Amino acid sequence: MDFNAVYHRANDNYCYPLNSSQLVINIRTGCDVQYVNIIQGDPFSAGILGGGETWTGDAMNIPFKKRLKNQLWWTTTIEPYYKRLKYFFEIKTENEKWFYFEDGIVSEAQMNLEGRSRQCFVYPWMNPADINETPEWVNETVWYQIFPERFCNGDPANDPEGTLPWREEGTVTNEEFFGGDLQGIINKLDYLENLGITGLYLTPVNEAPSAHKYDTSDYTRIDPHFGDENIMRTLVQEAHRRGIRIMLDGVFNHCGANFAPWREVVEKGPESEYYDWFMIQEWPFGQGAARARQYYSFAFADDMPKLNTNNPRVREYLLGVCEEWVRKYDVDGIRLDVANEISHVFCKELRARMKAIKPDLYILGEIWHDAMPWLRGDEFDAVMNYPLAESIKDFWIDKSLSNEDFEYTINRCYTGYMQQTNDVMFNLLDSHDTKRLRSDVKNMDEFFQQLAVLFTMPGSPCIYYGTEIAMEGGHDPDCRRCMPWRKIEGGEYDERIEMVRSLIKLRKEEPLLRDRNFHFPNKINRRRVIEFTKVGWMDNYVEVIINCEEEDIEIPREGEVLYKRHYIDSTLLKNGILIRRIKK
Repeated sequence: MDFNAVYHRANDNYCYPLNSSQLVINIRTGCDVQYVNIIQGDPFSAGILGGGETWTGDAMNIPFKKRLKNQLWWTTTIEPYYKRLKYFFEIKTENEKWFYFEDGIVSEAQMNLEGRSRQCFVYPWMNPADINETPEWVNETVWYQIFPERFCNGDPANDPEGTLPWREEGTVTNEEFFGGDLQGIINKLDYLENLGITGLYLTPVNEAPSAHKYDTSDYTRIDPHFGDENIMRTLVQEAHRRGIRIMLDGVFNHCGANFAPWREVVEKGPESEYYDWFMIQEWPFGQGAARARQYYSFAFADDMPKLNTNNPRVREYLLGVCEEWVRKYDVDGIRLDVANEISHVFCKELRARMKAIKPDLYILGEIWHDAMPWLRGDEFDAVMNYPLAESIKDFWIDKSLSNEDFEYTINRCYTGYMQQTNDVMFNLLDSHDTKRLRSDVKNMDEFFQQLAVLFTMPGSPCIYYGTEIAMEGGHDPDCRRCMPWRKIEGGEYDERIEMVRSLIKLRKEEPLLRDRNFHFPNKINRRRVIEFTKVGWMDNYVEVIINCEEEDIEIPREGEVLYKRHYIDSTLLKNGILIRRIKK
């Protein structure tokens, strides 16, 4: 047996309560393993620990598994009668049988040695306060990310000095202003509702000198070039009236150079009462201070000094800002920028304070890597699922990858966290920080194929403004172009919009597409054909087939076609998409 591949721990994504009664158990093994049993029972079924008891437990087969690269991920769900569990594993290959405990793997002969200890895995107690609960509404939401300065100019009266005419075509820079504002978003709510959007994620709206607003000057004020408190309140109310939720962007890792406490520090140095609000290593400081490590900042940006969220005063100030967003505007979600650099103590306090006000508030972190330390149920509900985005895009970029490689990487994305976290992961293919999807693919066929994957994966899908028209754009700042409303309203993009609208509609109407359960049957013997099923009851599933081969393939007609592109009779053409419901 491949001993190095075997791994389990009695916490995090390997052992956790799904709810008040169900405990999920996962174990990773090598591909040589054919059979896994869990021997489990109550820790005190044979007596008090240390009292000379002989604990045995009951054997249960672990029936479900997912394939990873060179490994298998086995999963089962148990309902401990007394809310606690003691267990170990029996692992079988074709010719071997081993037993896996917390202190390692032992043979059958060792198991039978009289007096030998058995250091079992233990989940001590399913405390209700420790169960990771995520907002149910997020799984049913289709998000639309808006970069306000470039979405729509609804009120020219608040335009900043030097505002340029709205640019329907062409590239942009971060130094240019076009007058987009909150009134512009309000004006387009009917358009968004018609598209099928049920959640808006707005990049920062607080006062800041830049177009992107990630260099906050005043956390307590709506940027006057975007509007004011009344406009913000109206936006939320009008969105809610249409069944659309609102999520604001919290820039709490760093501030801008015009933030009043920072200005005082620059003026007074250590004598400022705000000196310890920042991570200053050396005073005085000058040009290039961040790279010289005189103070810490976002990346090496001198004009974005890092806030010290280890400081209780800083935490209290920022938590007050968030409380105001929830109480004053009734927002439904808060996204934390550069969330992996903010102190864990702040994130824990944020969750406790905000959930006390609004229990179903969605707390999202911008983390691009493994985020398990933030997703244990006491900090964020989810993170932006950039690993999923990269896994999807890589398959179209790297033609050497097979459908098995696609299966491995998708399964990796969905075995890293708890199931209730997967339900609300913020799935995206592009954003204000990346190239636009249309500029990342070779043609419109690849564009819609990737969107089809996005809208059929577990989690909560988000499209970036303009994705519905396949807007182009390179890396930041070119991904922040102006929305071409004249062309949209002139009908130039009607066909593209309808294709995206139909995917959104399908996602909302077909519960299985939102469900966490999926597998890769690999019945089609073509290496570049993606094939997976979203599973409900045994007699009902949704099949997703995406042809990335260089030639057409035959797919016998079966079930009810829910969505198709380049599927004619029983032929799925090159670059085709087929989504259908199968009932047995």
